[in-house]
This record gives sequence, C-alpha cells and structure tokens, in this order.
Amino acid sequence: SGYTVPAHAGGQIAIDIVPGSAEEEQAMRAGLQIYSIVNGLQNGANINQLGINNMAGIAQNGGGNFGVVHQQGNGHSGTLQQNGNDNAYGVFQFGENTNTDVVQNGNGGTGATLVFGW
Repeated sequence: SGYTVPAHAGGQIAIDIVPGSAEEEQAMRAGLQIYSIVNGLQNGANINQLGINNMAGIAQNGGGNFGVVHQQGNGHSGTLQQNGNDNAYGVFQFGENTNTDVVQNGNGGTGATLVFGW
C-alpha cells in the first residue's frame, strides 16, 4: 500500500527584489515606469486589479514617490506605504488569497515584491 499526502490548502510565497547597485536600481525604476506606461497608469500611486474580491491601498508620505499595487486573481489584500521622497516600489500579487503589506522608508529607494498564492 502507498502513502498519500493531503493537498496543502492555501498558502503563498513572496519574493522581495532589492537592487544591489545603482545600475540595478535604474533598471528596476525603468521597469516600473514601463509597466505604468503599458497599463496607462500615472506617476504617483497606481492600483491595477484583475479579479474579484481584491483589496488594495497606497499611502505616500513625501514627494516624488511612485507606487504600484497590481493584483491578478481573486481574494488578494495588498498595501504599500511609502515614507520619504523619490521612492519607487511595486507590489505584484498573483493567484489567490495573498496578503501583503509593504512599508518603504527613506529617500530614493527602489524595490518590488512578487507574491504567488494558491
């Protein structure tokens, strides 16, 4: 007889991307800007949701910040808070039922978080 393993019901995995050099930071900022152009978004705070029962929010305390929360799938909750000036950050959630809260502090920072849920 064989053993069976029950399927894992629900979960998520997150990958944080933080540039390690000035060149990587410029490339990431350019990527976030290209994403915003392709999706018809404006500078500042942008939320793009494709699915149902998603919740998202962005708070920016400072000037020149650029933030994106992109949710594709159902049941996501995501927030981005940027404290400081000239920051850029993207939160990208895919699949189902992910929960992500990011706080970016300082000036001139860049990063992204990719979250996949099941």
